[in-house]
Amino acid sequence: MARVQSTLTRSVRGKMPDIYASITTADRATLERLAAALELRAADLVRRGILKDFVSQIDLPEEANVLDVGCGTGAITRFVAELPHISRVLGVDPSLVFIAKARELAGPVQKLTFEVADGRALTCEDRSFDAVLFHTTLCHIPKPEEALTEALRVLRPRGCLAIFDGDYATTSVAVGNFDPLQCCVDAAIDGMVHDPWLVRRLPPMLRTAGFEGPQSRSYGYTSLPEPTYMLTLVERGADLLLGAGRIGPEMADALKAEARRRAHVDRFYGLIVFASTVARKPAQTS
Repeated sequence: MARVQSTLTRSVRGKMPDIYASITTADRATLERLAAALELRAADLVRRGILKDFVSQIDLPEEANVLDVGCGTGAITRFVAELPHISRVLGVDPSLVFIAKARELAGPVQKLTFEVADGRALTCEDRSFDAVLFHTTLCHIPKPEEALTEALRVLRPRGCLAIFDGDYATTSVAVGNFDPLQCCVDAAIDGMVHDPWLVRRLPPMLRTAGFEGPQSRSYGYTSLPEPTYMLTLVERGADLLLGAGRIGPEMADALKAEARRRAHVDRFYGLIVFASTVARKPAQTS
């Protein structure tokens, strides 16, 4: 769907830093709100169906060790731990708050562990994992090539790299030209995604990093009929516009109310295109 950008939207894009890219400096209230949104997104039935298809592309050996980079609250880490043939899943994230929440939600599952770590500087040993996952993570990482270099290092020969991310430049809630809610979503993407175009460059980026045979799939996520997660994007975008001084509190409240009204009368539409890319570490590396 073609994206319609108003003058307000164009003035916003490129001005708000990705909150996830500086997650270690975020205040606790922001982190708790983001944590709730991560779990809400993971519970979405459409997203869970897409997740199952994505994970099915990963060829895992018996007793596999898996690393989930940028695990957040551990929703994907928990999902992977339930797969057959899994020996251990390690989730890493730079946020202390996210890791604490991940440990709380995981409970006493033995094969699940969580550690505070930056995906660009892992403490894991060389060749210690059969698969490395980046699930809606890589687009938030400045200098993602450094994270890919680390993934190559910790993977065993012929190990699998699996990346799932949004083609966030496609994100839309517009139902017509000059839709004011589109400004909110554009602001949310601008303030929460470091590189919304990343997936379009992934295959050559992976080959340059030393991976073999990247294969990609695309998925259209349409937020119907209950647009719970997409509503949070409108609300967060309105808050970002308010915080940046672009709109006043009355306008922010009105935009949120309009989003809820559309959902109530079955007139809300939301779309994000996602893509997966799976590649392998070569059998022999220098």
